[in-house]
Amino acid sequence: MTDCTLYIVATPIGNLQDISLRALDVLRNVSVVACEDTRVTKKLFALLQIPLTKKFICYQNYNEQDKAQMIADLVKNGNDVALVSDAGSPLISDPGYKLISLCRKRGVKVCPIPGASAVICALQLSGLPTDRFMFAGFIPNKDKARSDLFNELKNVNTTLVFYETAPRLLKTLQAASVVFNSREIALVREISKLHEEARNGTADELISYFTQNPPKGEMVLVVAPPLRQDAITSDVDLMLSEKLKTMSLKSAVAEVAEQSGLSKKEIYALALELKNEKA
Repeated sequence: MTDCTLYIVATPIGNLQDISLRALDVLRNVSVVACEDTRVTKKLFALLQIPLTKKFICYQNYNEQDKAQMIADLVKNGNDVALVSDAGSPLISDPGYKLISLCRKRGVKVCPIPGASAVICALQLSGLPTDRFMFAGFIPNKDKARSDLFNELKNVNTTLVFYETAPRLLKTLQAASVVFNSREIALVREISKLHEEARNGTADELISYFTQNPPKGEMVLVVAPPLRQDAITSDVDLMLSEKLKTMSLKSAVAEVAEQSGLSKKEIYALALELKNEKA
């Protein structure tokens, strides 16, 4: 095994000065760069005044399996390699996890070089709870898939973070209005760029604003956690569902009422709803 390394290097998401000194040092010294689009990465290197005297490999979802083997071999054979995405931190809704998994299994040294991440920046700007959050990636384009995703996550007791694009924003907000009702949503766009914007409101309020002010650029949608009562109801539903698998209705209601602090009458009503849904 060589002492060479696969570096996971974060690149700027808007402002060129977001590049770290450590990232610059790595990008200058590696012999191979694996990237989504060689044209985009070479342009970045030119702006950073890094010589293009390296081997650039196109590494995308469609060729990830084959290129992962090649890149792991390059590191094993004595080449330091930098993995970058077009912007931001690699692997975050970008290809790369198969490569990292393979390298870890083969004993190839992997080293992350921290830097800009739209997910983290959006959370910081949103003003919504950050103690617990879930990143759910890009929102599906199809109406049903979008609605299914929102319904799947609506009762998760945490702040939700999604990526979205400007042309699909209004459709997404319309779906959010149905599923998330009056929960607060932060729409953060053009992070670290000249027209950076963070706007909060309900889905309906954001629809009204962006209908009058058509959005541009890439954006992050941050959805507040469910209201406390919604979260309690969701937790109780889960408890009931599990207990009803092995207990009578009466026993399940009694145990859940004791554990949750809710009245038996409330728990019994929820239990009947669950049974009717499964009928």
